[in-house]
Amino acid sequence: MNNPTDNQLLELSLELAQSVSSKQRFDGLLTAVRKFITCDAIVLLVLKGDYLQPLALQGLRRGTMGRQFVIAEHPRFLAVCQSMQAVRFEADSDLPDPYDGLVLATDGDLPIHACMGIPLYFEQQLIGVLTLDSLTPEVFDSLSQRTLALIASMASISLHTALALDLLEANIKHSKEVMRVLNEPGNLGQQSNLVGQSAAMEKLKGEIALVAPSNYSILIQGESGTGKELVAHSIHQQSTRSDEAIIHVNCAALPENLIESELFGHAKGAFTGAAQKRAGKFLIANGGTIFLDEVGELPLAVQSKLLRVLQSNEIQPLGYDSTVHVDVRVIAATNRDLKTEVEQGHFRADLYHRLNVYPVTVPPLREREGDIALLVGFFNERIKRKLGVNQLKVSSELMARLEHYFWPGNVRELEHLLSRAALKACAKVSMQDRHRQIVTLEISDCDELAPEGTEEHAKASRELALTEQISTEQSINLRDAVDDYQKALIKQTLHHYQGNWSQAAKHLGVDRANLMRLSKRLGIRIEKVVW
Repeated sequence: MNNPTDNQLLELSLELAQSVSSKQRFDGLLTAVRKFITCDAIVLLVLKGDYLQPLALQGLRRGTMGRQFVIAEHPRFLAVCQSMQAVRFEADSDLPDPYDGLVLATDGDLPIHACMGIPLYFEQQLIGVLTLDSLTPEVFDSLSQRTLALIASMASISLHTALALDLLEANIKHSKEVMRVLNEPGNLGQQSNLVGQSAAMEKLKGEIALVAPSNYSILIQGESGTGKELVAHSIHQQSTRSDEAIIHVNCAALPENLIESELFGHAKGAFTGAAQKRAGKFLIANGGTIFLDEVGELPLAVQSKLLRVLQSNEIQPLGYDSTVHVDVRVIAATNRDLKTEVEQGHFRADLYHRLNVYPVTVPPLREREGDIALLVGFFNERIKRKLGVNQLKVSSELMARLEHYFWPGNVRELEHLLSRAALKACAKVSMQDRHRQIVTLEISDCDELAPEGTEEHAKASRELALTEQISTEQSINLRDAVDDYQKALIKQTLHHYQGNWSQAAKHLGVDRANLMRLSKRLGIRIEKVVW
């Protein structure tokens, strides 16, 4: 291969300078480099702490964009990050390649190939990596260090400029990295960012960026498993309160007789069992944000006291005669239709309007076209580290099935399905081989997606039954119909598990306290109760 001429390198520099947005700049960088260096795959990755995150790629599966490559787990990335100049690996290098199974030009393990990594530095600080792979061995050997150094310099400037512009925009929107977050009892684990590039997710991110800097109360609505808690944390991180804590309260999990104490605190001896003074969640969150998850489960008596906090910014702990001023932003979430709950008398109208200053709706996974591949890559990267697997990939047949599945449980269901499928797939491979082979998830590893058991089939059956019901009845009360269905399903599940509420709740995918509260409202009584 001939080295690029000075005129060609000047042309590369001009092309990069003409790119405005970060995405254009990144894609333009890869396209420009490929004009002068022939390769089958090229990736631009940004350094984020101890891992590398792809910003743009060509020649790799799209799901790779959702991955986070922990540097210490990938010897080739480690070698590049520890070098000050381009690293060309031997064609027959025995170091595992992080892109095994991900290159579009080949299916399975990468054969003997050319691999090169270029560290990108700005002011002596590593900010990213540019990787190039070719199925033609030794194709990069003729490139001079001068050429590679110039490409690295231009790529570094381009990357730094884009990152600086992104940081400036983030500061304008009052978005800062959260420094101290208290999560009680929620634990987001490693996922704290919203993964997705669909139109629905871009709209959601735009709404978050719009409302986050304000001090409005926010009501997050969406189906179970869509990621409402992640949205709440994203709003907090982009707010002017990001340096303070966000306190998580699962309203459905709190015993009814302790909800008021948990939220507003109590004095010593305020009630039986109150052995000492305790601060409530609102006082702990003072100056920051409180996230009321499943707010629709709060009893009416507590709703009135929550309304007082929103109106006057004051709380009155149990056992106290005086009130305490608090400065707390309230973010609430629910999978219920609170407007209907208000009409049915189950939720206070005045509280609903106080919480619903700015409603945010999280789209269900079935409406996020194109995001499943990114989520699969994101979750597979986490799962493979937990299971100690060299590489996890999804077969094209399974990916097609995933993209056409209805996903009633949304993102949470996808994550759990991939976790189960990975366990089944890994069981077919010896422990020793898992560290060096690619484990591929197939349709046979996902019983839930078998053709005869697809959600589309079940959904069609439900719609047919509903159509028959509508055609034979004068009118239908939607609320009563939903209650009857829930009541029958809960009773059948409890009967199957012999009255074991925990097992029934797990089977139905809900919190046990939430299930018991719902059952109480529906008038379900089970004689044999197993805790």
